[in-house]
Amino acid sequence: MTEIRMRVNGAAESLDVEPWVSLLDALRDRLGVTGPKKGCDQGACGACTVLADGVRINACLALAVQYDGKEITTVEGLAYGEELHPLQAAFIRHDGLQCGYCTPGQLCSAVAMLAEHRAGMPSAVTERPGELDEAEIRERMSGNLCRCGAYNGIVDAIKDVAAQEAR
Repeated sequence: MTEIRMRVNGAAESLDVEPWVSLLDALRDRLGVTGPKKGCDQGACGACTVLADGVRINACLALAVQYDGKEITTVEGLAYGEELHPLQAAFIRHDGLQCGYCTPGQLCSAVAMLAEHRAGMPSAVTERPGELDEAEIRERMSGNLCRCGAYNGIVDAIKDVAAQEAR
């Protein structure tokens, strides 16, 4: 067993884990943080997406011991107390969810995607980020699958928040 310490959604956590335990399993099974979902357990669906020091990662592919000393944010940590994160509110407003299984990963990915875009990180669609159009958003969110097909609402929600940030 290895003792690790991390901040999860702002709270200091300490836990003992075997070196092979994934961050996803540590969050869900050891800390009771159930927002990140175990979809494919192979890094292909994005249901387990969380933020590690603000960077989006697939928690099912990450070993918990790699994140000792890191800040982990899950969907539970996006809101500001009782006030929803702007993306959470936009997902509701634009009907960017159906069953909700992928929504926590979609939200964490969208938060990081907007930060990447603001920082000027390129994508496969554009060399230099400009306006976030539909093609750009779809490319940047392509690692997150929605089996219900709520993509149009997800894209509209992200476009809405990006436009609000641009003002």
